Amino acid sequence: MENFEELKRAVEIVELKDARAHNIVALDSTVPFLSCFSQVIGDTLCDSLQPIDFKRGLNEICELYGSSLSLDAVEESCRRFGLEASAAICFKAARIVILLIDDGIKLNKKLDIQWHETLVPTVGRILQVEHVAEKILEKGPNGTLWTLGSFMEAFTKELKSEAEKVVAFKSIVAHHNGLSVNTEVTQKEAEESLNDVLCARKPIRISNKSFVDYIFMHALEVAQNFDLPMQIDTDFGDKDLDLRPANPLNLRNLLEDKRFTNNRIVLLHASFPFIKEASYLASVYPQVYLDFGLAIPKLSFQAMVSSLKEILELAPMNKVMNNTGGIAFAERFYLGAKKAREVVFKVLWDACIDGDLSITEALAAVNDIFAQNAKQFYKLDASSRYSDVESQSLSSSQKEELNGPLTDVKLVRLMWLDFSAQHRCRVVLQHRFYSSVKNHGLGLTVECIRLSSTSDNLSEEHSLPPSGEVRVVPDLSTKCRLPWARNQEMVLVDMLTEPGKAWQYCPRDVLRRFSKMLEDEFGLVMNIGIEVEFHLLKRVLKYEKETWVAIDRTSYCSTAAIDIASSVLEEAVASLQCLNIIVEQIHSEAGKGQFEIVLGYTDCDRAANNLIIAHEVVKGVARKYGLLACFTPRCWLGSHVHISLSKNGENVFTASEEPNRYGMSKIGESFVAGVLDHLRSICVFTMPITNSYERQIFKSRNSYYLCWGIECKELIVRACCPPGAADIVTNFEITTFDGTANPHLGLACIIIAGINGLRRRLPIPEPVEPEAYVFDPNDYNDDIRVPGDLRDSIIHMDSDEWFKDMLGENFLDTRGGGVGVRFKLCFLRVICLIEFLFIHLATAIKRESLN
Repeated sequence: MENFEELKRAVEIVELKDARAHNIVALDSTVPFLSCFSQVIGDTLCDSLQPIDFKRGLNEICELYGSSLSLDAVEESCRRFGLEASAAICFKAARIVILLIDDGIKLNKKLDIQWHETLVPTVGRILQVEHVAEKILEKGPNGTLWTLGSFMEAFTKELKSEAEKVVAFKSIVAHHNGLSVNTEVTQKEAEESLNDVLCARKPIRISNKSFVDYIFMHALEVAQNFDLPMQIDTDFGDKDLDLRPANPLNLRNLLEDKRFTNNRIVLLHASFPFIKEASYLASVYPQVYLDFGLAIPKLSFQAMVSSLKEILELAPMNKVMNNTGGIAFAERFYLGAKKAREVVFKVLWDACIDGDLSITEALAAVNDIFAQNAKQFYKLDASSRYSDVESQSLSSSQKEELNGPLTDVKLVRLMWLDFSAQHRCRVVLQHRFYSSVKNHGLGLTVECIRLSSTSDNLSEEHSLPPSGEVRVVPDLSTKCRLPWARNQEMVLVDMLTEPGKAWQYCPRDVLRRFSKMLEDEFGLVMNIGIEVEFHLLKRVLKYEKETWVAIDRTSYCSTAAIDIASSVLEEAVASLQCLNIIVEQIHSEAGKGQFEIVLGYTDCDRAANNLIIAHEVVKGVARKYGLLACFTPRCWLGSHVHISLSKNGENVFTASEEPNRYGMSKIGESFVAGVLDHLRSICVFTMPITNSYERQIFKSRNSYYLCWGIECKELIVRACCPPGAADIVTNFEITTFDGTANPHLGLACIIIAGINGLRRRLPIPEPVEPEAYVFDPNDYNDDIRVPGDLRDSIIHMDSDEWFKDMLGENFLDTRGGGVGVRFKLCFLRVICLIEFLFIHLATAIKRESLN
């Protein structure tokens, strides 16, 4: 699912043009600030009539500015920042580089073009032809009465003089009499209509159909002569627009007229709600283009997605553009850009999943829709303003960078995994987090790291000092809002002895240290995909006692199981996706109430963080529904990991031109050989509790034996091939990795073993063929078997000189001095005493499956 991240990033960083925009207005009482969050300008929007876009927009601007959730708080933030600073924040976040301003709208306090040039590299003007006509008629013909001839002479002169200064003409013909333009209107009809306009009271407003049609067609001819496009506005937010005659199909006579076949015409707002009709016109008339701004961000999210999908049903990708619909307030530009990115990503990703687009085509569409189509249509050349590697999606990290903390967040959880892989946290108030803890962390006694997994008692056998502390310092790259507890955030921590110096027992640093060694020595990065397996249990009354039982009793990959758990699974997956954790698939597993969520490939450090967060998400969401998510391993339950190696971004696990036996590169062979050679030691960290070894049942998708095979799921190590390509190995899977492992330590041990294989250039043993699987389950030869229990794993680790050298004497000391083996044995004995609740749950599950 790397394509998911690639497309998402492309949508986030693409620089936008804004092809239909009005001036930003300085704040004053003439334009209510309430209008900032909705399309309506003026007194038609009041506090008691707030549409869906108002409520959503208010929330998103509060997040951007870091203010409390109220209109008054946002307005106060704007005053505190000042107009220039708040506009700069909004435009930077929106990543707008082209701003085309229609200054025909009447606002009492507008800012000039030069002011807008401080915000974006390219600013252009759009000339509204009806506004030009009204200004001419207001001035009068120098003491004489207007005739159609004298007016048209002045009108043509004004259009031509402005044509050199603008990038497009614009018409609001749809606002007056609809889009059924009479292409055969006569001079006499136009003259009579002009007289009607002049007889009406001032201020002059052009509304007579024949006159409007006449000047509109004349403006089209001038635009064609100057190679300027024409925008046709159908602003459905205006109360003076009668939508009934605004159907763009009424333009057919105009589009068929040979005088206008060489014009470039763009239908703003994609003629909403006549989207299908507009899409059809763009597909059959070469001069018609679509701009879908305003519908985004005004509608609900699903309505926006549905509208864009309808646009793209027929309209060619190279004829579809976006604008923010921004007007009067910089915040409106930001809201339009932000929502457009989200909607376009959703629509294009769905198209990729459905097979309508390839990822390459989707990436090209992103650039076309947001930038290239508009640049070509308006014949503009805009310089880049923002770095291509700087993502400007306004997620929590960037919002924090702009304006500090989220004001609706009350608590921040600082979370770590101790030596027994228990998820633990300290919670601080948000203001303290940002004033102190963010930079300096919290003190944590060393004793907290060696708490028993069965209770909060300290383990007796250890060599850690009886006093002292480490600092747990937040890794801000992992900070995220808790989807199931929206007023809280969570952040993973590093354990330091002093600023910038990691504690030798910090699990996250152990993984970073050996990942760096792998990269520095061999230029390799280990990438991981993890299968997260868990049971969902519900509370029932059984034999007059409350107990936990599986949520369902269906079979493997059962559709009924998905139906039963759909609410939990849907929310869990949505939560993971909003935390930028890719979910490739979900399905029900072989156990009763057992499910699997497959996380996407990423580098091992991020994969370990993602696994910790995924456990928190699944457990948190399950609790919301009164369920218990249990990750304790048993017969069919574990978190298998898929591993590949990359160099300079390319997968080097697959054999290239070099001679190979199994479709695997020499690098891949030696790495896997090292893992097999040290697998019994690795199990200490990847299968750290007694229950872990109950999974190793002969021929139950796990194996007793130290062997590997190509696409054989019965074995400890499986070489994985693309569909239909049995001679190409892309990665390998290890099944001895379960949900009770500390992922940072477990993955670090796999790297340690792989490095040994690479240094020694170990040859990989012969693979086992599934049909030749004839091992004797009664053969207890330790040289060919994986450990049968945790005690065996500890014994193998105790005698593994390579692991002792790599982890250091203080971590594994075979002579009993210092922290060493006594500490390690202590911590492993502790985690052998799996939490009483987990034992009870595992036993209950086993009884249920036997029943």
